[in-house]
Amino acid sequence: MTYRKTDEEVSKLTPEQYRVTQQNGTERPFTGEYTDNKRPGIYVDIVSGEPLFASADKFDSGCGWPSFTKPIVPANVNELRDNSHGMIRTEVRSAHGDSHLGHVFPDGPQDRGGLRYCINSAALRFIPREEMEAEGYGGYFNQVEDI
Repeated sequence: MTYRKTDEEVSKLTPEQYRVTQQNGTERPFTGEYTDNKRPGIYVDIVSGEPLFASADKFDSGCGWPSFTKPIVPANVNELRDNSHGMIRTEVRSAHGDSHLGHVFPDGPQDRGGLRYCINSAALRFIPREEMEAEGYGGYFNQVEDI
């Protein structure tokens, strides 16, 4: 599968998805579609479709955004220094779509690597396990489990 950002895909974004992914925005906490999602599946970039996170790595951090311990394919996630808003943070962007996803923090579960990828729902599209094969993501079944 080829993953890339196209004008066509960007034009399909809702205003909130555009603000978050293309203008480095942030959803208000506890408002995102996937914050409380517990279904098995994977999360892909809303623009490029590249696989980003798996349900098996999702956890409830209480921060108000979907949180994951690691990316499903590390090469699909770029981490950049972010000095905005008077803070020093690590921004997370999709590698192929160049979408702003959120930030990663070193306060995740220690027994699972210690990282918390705090991700905006507006940057994601959820592919339920039962649709993964049909959508071309069957190769990621081994990273999805019931949670």
